[in-house]
Amino acid sequence: MVYFFRFLFLLINIDQETVLNWFGIDNPNNVNVLSENVTISSSQTTTAPAVSFQTLSLIIEGLWQHVQDGLTLADIENLLFFILFIRFVILAIRYNLKTSFYITCIGLFAGYLWYRHLIDLIAMYRSMLIKLPYLHKLGIDAIQLSSMSRQIVLTDLKLGENVHWYNPGQVLYYAILKGIIQVDPETGLRYYIDPLSMLISNLKESQKETILPIYYKVYNKIIPQVFEGISKFWTQLSGIAAYAVITRIGKKYCPYLVRWHWTFLLIIGFIEQILIYFCYRISYFQSNVLIPQAELANNYGNQSLIFQVNFLNGLEAFLICLHLGLIFFGLFHAIWGQYFYFPFLVENTELHIGPRPKNSIYSGGNTAWQDKKDENIQRVFPKLWYGWFGGGTTNTKSFLYPFQTVITNIIKKIRNQFRK
Repeated sequence: MVYFFRFLFLLINIDQETVLNWFGIDNPNNVNVLSENVTISSSQTTTAPAVSFQTLSLIIEGLWQHVQDGLTLADIENLLFFILFIRFVILAIRYNLKTSFYITCIGLFAGYLWYRHLIDLIAMYRSMLIKLPYLHKLGIDAIQLSSMSRQIVLTDLKLGENVHWYNPGQVLYYAILKGIIQVDPETGLRYYIDPLSMLISNLKESQKETILPIYYKVYNKIIPQVFEGISKFWTQLSGIAAYAVITRIGKKYCPYLVRWHWTFLLIIGFIEQILIYFCYRISYFQSNVLIPQAELANNYGNQSLIFQVNFLNGLEAFLICLHLGLIFFGLFHAIWGQYFYFPFLVENTELHIGPRPKNSIYSGGNTAWQDKKDENIQRVFPKLWYGWFGGGTTNTKSFLYPFQTVITNIIKKIRNQFRK
């Protein structure tokens, strides 16, 4: 299998031009020569160089230029799939194609969870991302995604029975409607042919006068409203339901890496709301209090108002960048099939799913903090660093150890004073 992969790898022409095209970076070595309405590209006459350190420098320069122009979702996706490809190649050389494919798919699914969460956050921050210099294109992408989803909803409402296949609930609902409604080809009138409608049509006229208003109210108002309510309820519940079915009921078949990252995302979702709505309050206070005061008083020269606006702009940018940076941190760990440690959150995550099975190659990277669980319980301050990708540290004393020792001694002295 390894030799087959090496043979397949030779069939793929991976040179500098291929790698740069993957990232959408122009090769500066391609110089166009213009002569009498004829354009000759040097890349057509010379062979593209192989992948080297120059390629890496060109990728870094090109990505940095992209970031300066504004980071987009397409740039993030290109980088993620490039990482997945590199990881697939490394694992295929280390194991075989089948094992590499399985492990890469597990990392892809775990990364997808983080990526979907990232898109949700960008959609929430879209009005604030527009104001940030390097992230304004993410805000534009979020606005475009929200407008597309709104158009899809409007299109579905206009299509009626011709709903798309990827909405199974609506497919079932409109299939039932189409099955119980018959349209007269001559008059265009619609008739219900379900058993209840057929039963009511055979009633006497005196009975119809009292039953028909209730009948039409049920069919035209109650049933559509019930369906709409169930749809909204399912939209809110589908994530938890999928988590329960896949990671709880199907625990035996769900890889540990997916269960760990999915549970961690659910836990941080409760804490993130505080940060998100705090940023909303900052934006609201700026746009509805500070700026109107300055406009009303024509007081742009007031240093106090200018300082408050600038301070809140900086605070808002810092919180958003910190939040998105932590999500990127988790996203890249998931793509690489790795874990990371964050006090309190990781402990709660592992209380739900248990320790990592170390005898399985599909369980992902290292979790050194699980080996020192008893030591962590006895610590006053939790250990924050467990090495790169959770591989552990050879030095048992971190760089914060002197400060932790001083603070621990002070707390012990205060506690001893109260015991006396």
